[in-house]
Amino acid sequence: MAPSLAPVGWYPRRGQVCLVQLDKPRPAVVLSVDQLNRYALDVCVVPITTKQRSQFSMRVPLKAREGGLNFDCWAKCDQITTVEKSLFRYAPLGTLPQAALEKIEAQVKIALGLL
Repeated sequence: MAPSLAPVGWYPRRGQVCLVQLDKPRPAVVLSVDQLNRYALDVCVVPITTKQRSQFSMRVPLKAREGGLNFDCWAKCDQITTVEKSLFRYAPLGTLPQAALEKIEAQVKIALGLL
């Protein structure tokens, strides 16, 4: 996946869904806070998949059109990772509704043992 040229000063924002190069190009939700995203070289993301796995209870369902997604998907809260900003494709697909982001945050806390 070739990165697209982003405007000067652009950086991924918390709650945005962006295409990133992980195991393959895939959408991911930006999880880290904007104060870090603006200056850090890496951004914390939650990968998104179109494959439902019932054995993973920490996967948050996302409806088509939420965050600019074309299909019903699942946020893989059990697989949070960091990605270099250079691996993000500009422009973001969209931004998740606050309620969806809060569900992802809750499952990430469970996955990391923060509750």
